[in-house]
Amino acid sequence: MNRAVAALLLVCFSAGPLLARESKIEPQPIGKQVAGFELKDYRGKTVSLSDFKDSPVVVLAFIGCECPVAKRYTVTLQQLANDFQDQKVAIIAVDANQHDSLTEMAAFAKTHSLEIPFLKDLANRLADEVGARRTPEVILLDQARTIRYRGRIDDHFLVGNVRDAATRDDLKIAINEVLAGKTVTVPETDPVGCHIGRLLEADEKAEVTYSNQIARIFQNRCVECHREGQIAPFALADYEEVVGWAEMIAEVVEDQRMPPWHADPRYGHFANDRHLSAEEKDTILKWVEAGAPEGDSQQMPQPRTFVEGWTLPTKPDVVLNVTSTPYPVPAEGEVEYKYAVVDPGFDKDMWVKAAEIKPGNLQVVHHILCFAVSPGALKKGMLPSEGGAGGFLFGYVPGMLAKSYPEGAAKKIPAGSRLVFQIHYTPIGSPQEDLSQLGLIFAEEEDVKYEVRTTSAANRWFKIPANDGNYPVYASTNEVSNDDTRLLSFMPHMHLRGKSFRYILATEDGQEETLIDIPHYDFNWQTAYELAEPRSLPKGSQIHAIAHFDNSTENLFNPDPKKDVRWGDQTKDEMMIGYFDVIVPADGDISVPKTQRPKIDVALIQSRANDILKRFDSDNDGIIKRAEVPLRGQLLFNRIDKNGDGEVTKDELLEFGRNMER
Repeated sequence: MNRAVAALLLVCFSAGPLLARESKIEPQPIGKQVAGFELKDYRGKTVSLSDFKDSPVVVLAFIGCECPVAKRYTVTLQQLANDFQDQKVAIIAVDANQHDSLTEMAAFAKTHSLEIPFLKDLANRLADEVGARRTPEVILLDQARTIRYRGRIDDHFLVGNVRDAATRDDLKIAINEVLAGKTVTVPETDPVGCHIGRLLEADEKAEVTYSNQIARIFQNRCVECHREGQIAPFALADYEEVVGWAEMIAEVVEDQRMPPWHADPRYGHFANDRHLSAEEKDTILKWVEAGAPEGDSQQMPQPRTFVEGWTLPTKPDVVLNVTSTPYPVPAEGEVEYKYAVVDPGFDKDMWVKAAEIKPGNLQVVHHILCFAVSPGALKKGMLPSEGGAGGFLFGYVPGMLAKSYPEGAAKKIPAGSRLVFQIHYTPIGSPQEDLSQLGLIFAEEEDVKYEVRTTSAANRWFKIPANDGNYPVYASTNEVSNDDTRLLSFMPHMHLRGKSFRYILATEDGQEETLIDIPHYDFNWQTAYELAEPRSLPKGSQIHAIAHFDNSTENLFNPDPKKDVRWGDQTKDEMMIGYFDVIVPADGDISVPKTQRPKIDVALIQSRANDILKRFDSDNDGIIKRAEVPLRGQLLFNRIDKNGDGEVTKDELLEFGRNMER
């Protein structure tokens, strides 16, 4: 499954199906005849429907330059045009978005190698005539130029999800049926994508305008991501751009898909809370209903300023490349986790007060984790893994921005450390390159009063049954050893079957308090929830984490509901990690709470041992050899291989599992 694309589909405004907010344009009925049209392409050449009089089928494909779904389908449309060229089928791309300029269309055609005609539908007249509502949406016309099919291209894309491949090629099937003189089996489907950015009739007398209220809301809630060079696919700082997305904005706000925030407001107060208040939501919807008026531009607020290319508060003191050269990401297939080791040249302890991992190519970088590892550990092949918090420094996951710590607090990189980066790439259908970077802002050691440490409540030993829609997995930390530990933030981590996640503080006197509840976990948005004020953890207290997983057919993200699921690196597997940051006195020897090993039943140990043998015992001799284990598994291999002979037997696996239980 292409998770980078799935992430992008939810990261942006334009990833919705036809759900709560219907377009005011009605789809025209199957059988309606289209009289004709005359439009110019992005080069200025006039193209008319009559130019294709010899084509038995004409497909009008409405696309947009900034809609991620439309971008992905340009490859499919061009391939269909090539496949049906001999049958003289004409596939014509049409851009009806008022906010897409001819210059943008030309750049789009070049970037996506679009060879089919690409026409500009000024004032969206053709889109209105045929009732097109979304990008991408296709209208298939037969020889008599009557509508025979309308809707999606195929079902590759779902709501915030991407299948490995389409299960039904709707447009291709419809073309073949019309060419064969048959009735189209499925003449209508719902398109998935962005609203066409139509010309709106703005009520300039409306109480709510862009300049007065809406621009302020967007600056507070949206532009951190919706600006040049950031993860969102378009900017929200200019009225001419924003107005074209007005109907799409209303839909995602009404459905509560944007801004992305998944914590239950009843628990905790968070510095980075993005959710819209009821008043803000109502204001946006009123503005769109009034035709998205601009208002008096003199009332516009001062624009927010950002460090170019970064979300850090100031320019980084040090910028390190994650890889020495751009990494080539293939067009297809599954890319195993990559590890890159960087020597930052720190000959003394360095204290970091703010950090950011900046992906070089947001399309293919799913996540990057950074660990501090001693040279001695590296010589032993002891690479870190996502499951442990030891040595963890910083991370990039979808939805994470720069990490800044409270005044006087910093995270330490020990002198002589090597920085190990774990990188997860996901191909998007075309060859890509990535050169990501780490930016660091340092604090002077004498100014550091508190050390920031990352720990977690995690559980590796679980098995989620097939078809179980609400399977619980539990994890706990050891007890806090003193009263000087304070909690800073939370970042739960699961994969595609993750459903909900909750952190609970259990005190020594038996009291329990929910610290944060994420009732609808979203793999595409892995937010770090930063407390507005650090929270004290009393001596003797523990943090419990409760996760629920949906491994049923009701979960559209689910790769295979028929399979039991266990811990694994890839997104088709699962993880259960409740990361959290704490601060402790920088000059004290404070014990940070670590994960308490969960109880494991013997049957699960036996089953897990068999799975590990089956996966890594390539020559089926009942022994796993060091050479058969990838780099990311070397640390665990060393722990299991007690006698150091470079081989792990099933007995050693079972003994390791029993020791974990004890």
